[in-house]
Amino acid sequence: MYFIRQLKANSMKSVLSRRQFAMVLLGLVVSSGVVACGGGNTGNSATQSGSGNPSEVSLTLVSFAVTKAAYEGILPKFAAKWEKETGQKVKFKQSYGGSGSQTRAVIDGLEADVVHLALGLDTNKLQKEGLIDAGWEKEFPNDSVVSKSVAAIVTREGNPKGIKDFSDLTKDGVSWITADPKTSGIARWNYLAVWNAAVKSGADDKKAQELITKAYKNVPILTKDAREATDVFFKQGQGDALINYENEFLLAQQKGEKGTMTIPEVNISIDNPVAVVDKVVNKKGTRKVAEAFVQYLFSPEAQAEFAKVGFRPVDPTIASAPENISKFPKIQTLATVKDFQGWSAVQSKFFADGAIFDQIQAQKR
Repeated sequence: MYFIRQLKANSMKSVLSRRQFAMVLLGLVVSSGVVACGGGNTGNSATQSGSGNPSEVSLTLVSFAVTKAAYEGILPKFAAKWEKETGQKVKFKQSYGGSGSQTRAVIDGLEADVVHLALGLDTNKLQKEGLIDAGWEKEFPNDSVVSKSVAAIVTREGNPKGIKDFSDLTKDGVSWITADPKTSGIARWNYLAVWNAAVKSGADDKKAQELITKAYKNVPILTKDAREATDVFFKQGQGDALINYENEFLLAQQKGEKGTMTIPEVNISIDNPVAVVDKVVNKKGTRKVAEAFVQYLFSPEAQAEFAKVGFRPVDPTIASAPENISKFPKIQTLATVKDFQGWSAVQSKFFADGAIFDQIQAQKR
């Protein structure tokens, strides 16, 4: 105030004109308003879900590659439901890729509100980085597993090489395609499916490693993710067989791709979890809508969309629908990751630097 009084006095002495005085005074008022209203929150007001009800909110969904087709049907339905209930529009930013690569991107700064990854190991990595709170598995139904599949083998039409189960992938003269376990979640599931089949046939760990080494010597290329593996097999014509998600083959058939699919009776349950990224939603103020979205993924409506593109539904009513009973054959012997003592044990034994998978790759060189 002293400054303003002095400024007035000076203006009377013609140090400043009346116009200059008015401009300085306006500058002081504007500056004072910015400090008073700005506070400490630098977030985007369009994404806040605190006081008031902004007309639009933005959510970023980060998921593994083969879920994209399902989300094309799910996201518009949730957006319409949320707007009807709250009056608020939801815009989605989406990112799809290999689960391992997506996990690394989130750790490196990709601000995902929700992650739907191919395996719990990747979600646990985000927890260890402080992005997701401990206990995320219990925050949503079904231990937060929102989509399921099994490992399937697709061969050239008519199956000219007679490939019927995972053991046939070890045969001389058979080449097959899979993704790289270092970047792809499905590739880790594929690996466990082949290992599990060897163990269930009576092999001990030493013999199982010999068999899986022989099988992976028949892999001419490791792709970065499941979708690329499918493209290499169908579009580029490489390999006699391809291991991938059952849903990838069902979706490929819908698009007119030719091939013969076999679901081995000794198999593994491929369980894909979903989680809210706590650090991000707390920062953006998007927790309410993010949690509502994840809950919606377990609804019959969303599960029907997953089933349409070949994922085995986790909702019992959708799973028991006649069209889904006929689409998804029952598996005789179905292992889970718990049979391997969980993902920490799996990572240490098979996929850590220098572990069994690296040993297999070294023998191929």
